[in-house]
Amino acid sequence: MNVTRGTSCIRRRNERGSVLVLVLWISFGLVVLALYFGNSMRLELRAADNRVSDAKAEQAIDGAARYVRYVLQTYGTNAALPLLIDYRTENVPVNDSAFWLLGRGNDPLRQETSTFGLVDECGKVNLNTATLEILEALPNMTPELAAAIIDWRDEDEEPGENGAENETYGRLTPPRAAKNAPFESVEELRLVNGATLEILYGEDANLNGVLDPNENDGDRSPPFDNRDGRLDMGVLEYFTVYSRQPNTRSDGTPRINVTNQQSRQDLNTLMQELFGDDRAAEIINNLAGSPVQSVLAFYAASKMTEAEYAQVRTEISASDETVVEGLININTASEAVLKAIPGIGTQFAPSIVSYRIAHPDQLNSFAWGASLLEEQTIAEAGRFLTDQTYQFTADVAAIGPFGRGYHRIRFLFDNSEDTPKIIYRLDQTVLGWALGKQVRQDIQLAGRFNR
Repeated sequence: MNVTRGTSCIRRRNERGSVLVLVLWISFGLVVLALYFGNSMRLELRAADNRVSDAKAEQAIDGAARYVRYVLQTYGTNAALPLLIDYRTENVPVNDSAFWLLGRGNDPLRQETSTFGLVDECGKVNLNTATLEILEALPNMTPELAAAIIDWRDEDEEPGENGAENETYGRLTPPRAAKNAPFESVEELRLVNGATLEILYGEDANLNGVLDPNENDGDRSPPFDNRDGRLDMGVLEYFTVYSRQPNTRSDGTPRINVTNQQSRQDLNTLMQELFGDDRAAEIINNLAGSPVQSVLAFYAASKMTEAEYAQVRTEISASDETVVEGLININTASEAVLKAIPGIGTQFAPSIVSYRIAHPDQLNSFAWGASLLEEQTIAEAGRFLTDQTYQFTADVAAIGPFGRGYHRIRFLFDNSEDTPKIIYRLDQTVLGWALGKQVRQDIQLAGRFNR
């Protein structure tokens, strides 16, 4: 009897132990499930935050486009690049997001820090009008690519020296044909024979004009670079297809062609209306016997004051075309572009850039350039130059709340009509972070990455 009772007690204890183990396992499973679902909810919340940040970054991009349109309409009315003091360029808030306008500096030696602002498209070389001489003089350019660019845009099917037409493109994989028509975008250059990624991008893999750490570490990470502490730009940096200026006066009539002797009476009438008969006669007499082949040469020969020239600047031109394409703005062109212009070259380009850095408040006309350049340089380079700009790039990078949702869109604005309009839009987010190391550190210090 005692044995039976003892056996029953042991059995009940065993049963209770099994139940306890089972309960513990169930409890453990429930805890694991709770932790799993809790972690899943946390990740889903973070993902939702990321989606919201991404959407808000896109809205910041749209806000930046509207802001740039306002800036151009308000401060770009004199056919010049708006002054940086007139608008915000970095960390511009849009609710709890922000945007930056990636720019280019005037100093070629300052490449490790980001520069912000609008970019003048007329400070670049136009793919559709550049001569072979100018193309070949650009950094990182090859004779084969320069000739292929000419062949790509011309109407014939005969390849020039070192050039490429259908016979060359037909051997490619996959085969294609030469366009034999004008370039529609700079990105189209990737289709041209000889346009390798190394030539197009150089060391500037993300096209931000800044020497980022991965662009100065040799072959440790793409792109390959020579680790010399200097950013070697690709040819994409120097090209545009959008530089053009209207050849009409403020009243809608054609501008006066200062290179045409038959227009001298119209020019004299304009001068008389603005400056009176005596001063108009002086200006016209100064032009007598002077070969005027460009607006720059006209200004130098006329001996007008800077204030006088400012009044006629948008009333005159050196062409009878309705629209003048491809002129390069001496006020904004990079040193590399200036060196490629015949007559300026390596002799005068550095001094032009140095002058611009020292006198940023004078970069709104030809006046300073005429006083800096020699007569022969003006005669040779003048036909390639302008002091007016109507097309601008807004390279917008934006982030949403907490430093998430990075987006980058490049807009091309045309300001030649009453209202600035977007003529090109390219998503460049895939190129990666373009705001530089300092901006990333500033965002981290501000706590945008912490939540």
